[in-house]
Amino acid sequence: MPEGPEIRRMVDDISKAVAGETAQNVFFAFEHLKAFENNLRGRRVERVEARSKAVLVFFEASDEDGPWCVYSHNQLYGKWRIGKPDREPKTNRQLRFAIIGPEKAARLYSASDIQLIRPDELDTVPYLARLGPDPLNQAVNIDQLLSVFEKTRFRGRNLGGLLLDQGFVAGIGNYLRSEILFAARISPWARPRDLDREQQIRLAKAIFTLVERAYRLKGITNSPERAERLKREGWTFGERRHTVFNRDGERCHDCASAIVKTMMASRRLYYCPVCQEVSS
Repeated sequence: MPEGPEIRRMVDDISKAVAGETAQNVFFAFEHLKAFENNLRGRRVERVEARSKAVLVFFEASDEDGPWCVYSHNQLYGKWRIGKPDREPKTNRQLRFAIIGPEKAARLYSASDIQLIRPDELDTVPYLARLGPDPLNQAVNIDQLLSVFEKTRFRGRNLGGLLLDQGFVAGIGNYLRSEILFAARISPWARPRDLDREQQIRLAKAIFTLVERAYRLKGITNSPERAERLKREGWTFGERRHTVFNRDGERCHDCASAIVKTMMASRRLYYCPVCQEVSS
């Protein structure tokens, strides 16, 4: 499943294609939404936003009706495609939602979680209502993240699992949790209540840094300097992309110890047992 940075880049593409444009046509695959196709046709797409792993498409109000928002979540199989208005891409996927603009079209395939909702009622969508702070898509500061670390429902859970909980910090997925914990030099088995103030601040800063870097560098979480050096040395994109994720048995870039793979929250996690002072 795409993580927050990938969803944000996808939203950037959707926004470039249709934001600010008048919808020449709107398509919904689901019968309960069909009646709204004519309602949204001819409205301007005000903006497109990401919320963690969800996509929000905002349509302006009409003379007879207020504004609407189309909420969608890709889940495992959803995929957006940008293309020409009069030419659908060749694919075996099923088209679920489409916005056809004058110059470009944004089409969503395979997704099953699509809702039409008033913008001022978005907090009633269960997925959105339970999201924690979203550093990539909201104005979030260090103090706000530190306050989340202190919440009772999070303090006793190990960070290797907790970082996948979108109610803790939104937008973090499997590769980012490994990279964030390595950057913060924190064990996957550590709990928020085990961290001193310095470690808490390191973790918060690592979250900000890695989420933004993965967005800006299209999935690269290694430092830009190291990634560039490894590229010059002939490393492939996959080899130089991450510091620990997907590098089981390879040398840690910082201490030369072997990176270890384990399973946490039913998903693979990677760490350096030396740099991260692991104790289970």
